[in-house]
This record gives sequence, C-alpha cells and structure tokens, in this order.
Amino acid sequence: MLLDSDCILLDDRFRINFTSTDRPLSPLFARMAHIHEKIDFTVAIFVVHKGKVLLIHHRKLDRWLPLGGHIELDEDPEQAALREAREESGFEVELLGERPPTTEPGTRALIAPRFLDIHRITTTHEHVGMIYWARLRERQEEVKLSVAEHHDIRWCAAEELEQLRPAMSHAVKWYCRKAIQEISDFRLPMANGPRKRGVV
Repeated sequence: MLLDSDCILLDDRFRINFTSTDRPLSPLFARMAHIHEKIDFTVAIFVVHKGKVLLIHHRKLDRWLPLGGHIELDEDPEQAALREAREESGFEVELLGERPPTTEPGTRALIAPRFLDIHRITTTHEHVGMIYWARLRERQEEVKLSVAEHHDIRWCAAEELEQLRPAMSHAVKWYCRKAIQEISDFRLPMANGPRKRGVV
C-alpha cells in the first residue's frame, strides 16, 4: 500500500513511496542518518524578510520546500535549524519564538518551535517535524544557491506562492502564509538569541 501523499509534508524531501511486500527501500532512504528505525526528528525553517519567505526548489524531489533537514545526534533542535539554514542558503538566521527563563544547572531552555507535526515516511518509519519561524541576523541580502541540492532558491511573497511550478503542497503554502503574516505583524515574542555550542 502506498503512503498517503496528501498528509502534511514539511519533510517532503524525505518521503518515499514504499510497499512492504514487493519494493525495497529507496537508496535515498537507505543513505539517510537515522536516530531510530521507527522515528526521527527534523526541523523546517520558514525565514521571512521584508514580507517574503525563503523557499528552495529541491533538485531530487522537484518540489518547493522551506529550508530544513534532520536533527543530527550531536545537536539540539536549535543548532539543527541554524545549521540547515546556513548550509542551504548561506544565511545566519535568528529563530523567533519564546524561550522560558528556566535555564539552570543541568537544564537549558530551548526556543519553542511555532508548530509540530508527525508524518509517515514509510510503513514503518515516521518523522516528528519541528517547524520554526526565523528572520535574518543583521543585514544580509545575498542568498546562496546550493547547486548540488537545489534548482533554485528565492524569496516569495504570499501572492506568489500559487505561481510556483511545480505546485507547492497545501500544507507548505499554509505555513508560508502564516509565517509571513505573524512575522510581519510582530506577533511572536523574540528569543534571546542562540546559545553557544556546548553551553548547558
């Protein structure tokens, strides 16, 4: 049985068609680093600047997506989001959200993602997606295309989302519009910036 292609797809880049009875794992799936055979954790970063959201046209999947990827074993969700944004766009970004004042010895408070989802990748594997809003740190205008991974990278206003080809999924469009609206309206409390690596 093929997976439902209409469920929320913030990790479209990781989704593959798979049948438990007559098809082997895709080479793309086999190459991915996993925390566990049943579940992984990922980040998606919707970066907004001057009323536009940053999107990439993924080369292998032929889809328009936000920046994002897997959380590696040696990093926390904040570090993963900042790293993926840097690797995929060249930008240093600031995650937007609330960090509670609860950091103390042995405990470190993290910026809360704006949304969470869970979606099936194969019949036996799922991803928990942490969905962040972000903005550029300081003044950075020149976006960098990761040619090996992406056909294109561009800033899109809300009214331009329907014009993208191939068409974007309903879920990704909803998050794009929500991020543009909320960041433009300054509705979210801002965190105190990312922590330094290794600080607890």
